[in-house]
Amino acid sequence: MRINKLSFEVKDGIAVLMLDNPPVNSLGHELREALMAGLERAKGDPGIEAMVLIGSGAGFSGGADIREFGTPKAVAYPNLRTVIIEVEASAKPVIAAVGGVCMGGGLELALACHYRVGIPGARIALPEVKLGLLPGAGGTQRLPRLLGVEAALNIIVSGATVPSEKLRDTPLFDAFGDGDLLEHALIFARRVIAEGLGLRQVRDLRLDMPNAEAYVQFARNMIKAAAGPYPAPLACVEAVAAAVEKPFDAGLKRERELFTTLMLSPESAALRHVFQAERAASHILDVPDDTPVRPIAKVGVIGAGTMGGGITMSLINAGLPVVLLETKQDALDRGLANIRRNYQGALRKGTLNEASLAQRLALITPTLDFALLRDVDLIVEAVFESMEVKRQVFETLDGVVRQGAILASNTSALNLNDIANFTRRPQDVIGLHFFSPANVMRLLEVVRGAKTAKDVLATAMRLSKTMGKIAVVSGVCDGFIGNRMLARYGAAAHDLIMAGALPQQVDAALQEFGMAMGPFRVGDLAGLDIGWALRKRRAAEIPGRDFSNVADDLCEAGRFGQKTGAGWYRYEPGSRHPIPDPKVTAIIEQYRRQKGITPRTVGSQEIVERCIYALINEGARIIEDGIAQRSSDIDLVYLNGYGFPAYRGGPMFFADQTGLHDIARALQSIAAQPGSDVGVWTPAPLLARLAQQGQTFSGFKGTA
Repeated sequence: MRINKLSFEVKDGIAVLMLDNPPVNSLGHELREALMAGLERAKGDPGIEAMVLIGSGAGFSGGADIREFGTPKAVAYPNLRTVIIEVEASAKPVIAAVGGVCMGGGLELALACHYRVGIPGARIALPEVKLGLLPGAGGTQRLPRLLGVEAALNIIVSGATVPSEKLRDTPLFDAFGDGDLLEHALIFARRVIAEGLGLRQVRDLRLDMPNAEAYVQFARNMIKAAAGPYPAPLACVEAVAAAVEKPFDAGLKRERELFTTLMLSPESAALRHVFQAERAASHILDVPDDTPVRPIAKVGVIGAGTMGGGITMSLINAGLPVVLLETKQDALDRGLANIRRNYQGALRKGTLNEASLAQRLALITPTLDFALLRDVDLIVEAVFESMEVKRQVFETLDGVVRQGAILASNTSALNLNDIANFTRRPQDVIGLHFFSPANVMRLLEVVRGAKTAKDVLATAMRLSKTMGKIAVVSGVCDGFIGNRMLARYGAAAHDLIMAGALPQQVDAALQEFGMAMGPFRVGDLAGLDIGWALRKRRAAEIPGRDFSNVADDLCEAGRFGQKTGAGWYRYEPGSRHPIPDPKVTAIIEQYRRQKGITPRTVGSQEIVERCIYALINEGARIIEDGIAQRSSDIDLVYLNGYGFPAYRGGPMFFADQTGLHDIARALQSIAAQPGSDVGVWTPAPLLARLAQQGQTFSGFKGTA
């Protein structure tokens, strides 16, 4: 028999309740209702002596359905706590069969069962802290009673996934073995019945830890220092402390109080937004999810420099063979040496051994011959950022590579449509803009050209998942999503320097806001000569427009950033620590005099508003221009590529939380100031409309 999202079957007096809510059996309202109905049926049937809870497909359960958070379904009867109480209070033994994914509310449900049977390969976790929350259905009270305070606290505070094999000999599992999980669970259930083992409630276990109070205080001090602006880790400690110090029901009440407080916190709202944004990004509005993808069994990478080497590592880490092409042998040798050197950290940490490294490196076929690319399924060019160089590469590829192969450019700003038109197959051309270092950074901008085929786009999104990347689709414009916004952010920071601030003041204010680095430190890290070359290109493309920047004067003085030991800051040999430099102050002051600017006092609040609101305003234009599909995609770009603080949810989410009306007013005020570029600072039309209508970016569906 099947109840909605749950199958019910009786085997020799044992009711098997199988959760069936793909893909991970999340405990949404419909499944909770079905589970309650199944429990009631089993309890009321005198022929049933025990119950087995088991999951279909991916495993037991991935936990709560986050899409219900903040909706009436989240609190509608029966909620998860109600289901757990029903399971725990059952007069008939309930056995959880734990396989596959068993996380969050799923693990809390298993902990409420009277017994647990496990198999190898299950993934155990309480990951709520990653959403700015804590386990709110008894996890902080039951897990310490089974694993001990220290082991449980490590799992709860980290949110890390633990393989079931590591827990097989702990009281978490009453039976553990290889083979068919359901059969194991049924055998154990028969034993419970035959031996009259009765009901074992985790809540009744004693939590006896010597020096518990001292350990909890130690944990408080350690986690408070590490948690930074995130309140959830410390709240986890307080919940576990309640398990140590209070009776079970009182501890459960304290857990719920802490959970409710966290649920209302801006940090949790931001982290939940990010979680949902990552899942939304993979859905392309006009490309069905079941679009066939092209097989990718072999990849070519053109260029063995920093970017090409990182891209190659991303591919071989995913098990994909790579033909790595360079134009000169010394460049190829240097690139291969750098790839091996980049793995040294993993070797030292023990996360990679020499045998595994050898297997990965064996996937690389180094070559100087374009002909070796003829049978690859995908090629990523990572050559110098010059349209003429790109033209030469793509015209060559068009004549060498088999039809049906995907031709991808790693360009960070150049017009992908122009690049595609260098070939006779623009439908096969796409942008794959990796972020440096490509083997570390999770962000991948997937740039869709005007003629890019839908199956090519779907294939790129599938490949990104294979590599463990967060892919965001972008349309074609100068800089795509990330660098287009970065240009406005950088221009706002430069305006502040002109107004009277110094680089270290701007960086300090934005780092206090939560940015990983201020814009001038980022400039020194990336190299000031990159922006210098870009401004020269734009000046040539648009004669008569002033693209000059005080950084041009720094570059003229040979100050390119960290690589030359001097940029906006100076750097001691071998150090990346930025030291404010009076020479930079003198260059800035001279530049202001040349522009006829009288400096004024600039405060930290003005710095943050101008820079962050400039990002938001440009983001609004990007959405309205159709470059980004949704505002949350922009958030992902800035969170994963540009150091925006996760606890603020990204620039567009931050705008929604701040209030679009207030941001529009602030932009209007800046636009009205003498010397401001009115066209730049005037609120973007979309921002102005949404602010007037009291709407948000996250609620915008293209009809505002």
